[in-house]
Amino acid sequence: MLYRITKIVSSPFLRLLWRPQVTGAANVPRSGPALLASNHLSILDSVFLPLMLPRKVTFVAKAEYFTGNRLMAMFMRGTGQVAIDRESASAAQTMLDSALEVLNAGELFGIYPEGTRSPDGRLYRGKIGVAWLALTAGVPVIPVAMVNTERVLPPGASVPRIAKIGVRIGEPMMFTGDPGRARDRRAVTDQVMQAIQRLSGQEYVPTYATSQKERDKEAA
Repeated sequence: MLYRITKIVSSPFLRLLWRPQVTGAANVPRSGPALLASNHLSILDSVFLPLMLPRKVTFVAKAEYFTGNRLMAMFMRGTGQVAIDRESASAAQTMLDSALEVLNAGELFGIYPEGTRSPDGRLYRGKIGVAWLALTAGVPVIPVAMVNTERVLPPGASVPRIAKIGVRIGEPMMFTGDPGRARDRRAVTDQVMQAIQRLSGQEYVPTYATSQKERDKEAA
């Protein structure tokens, strides 16, 4: 109920200010489990994508989003997002366990294969969690490209700006393979990232975004 109320109140407001252009919405199944695998440019990706689709989409988000800005915390709880302590050694497994619960319940789960926001707008190498989930749960992966969300709320900014955004949704992808086999997980992940790159048009970087962020810190 809270999710529905939050969506009814927020969606018209978001559409009026940022005029999101959604393409490929019909690629999201009307029922049944699926993974929405998206690029990640801004914290607002987890806001715009769920509110632009008729079905509920669950993401995991770092715990700080639930304890900092009151408006953001209220929205994250209202839309059913799952808090996770990314500093915890078990954070990755906790995310995967939460995702499986959502998928086993026949719902949609949103995941950012890059693992963190892009530091510079480019698309970085995907982590293999998306592949493990797809192969373990036997669900389709739907590639998604968020466009211009980093202009609305760049990393470090606290006040959203006005900019037209885009949400591009690709066709569902089904995979076969052994989730316990590293080669299968990497092959699936790379195919998902290629599909996201075709939708977004971003420059692809064959390294992890977390590694780039560490290099940026050292250079600074």
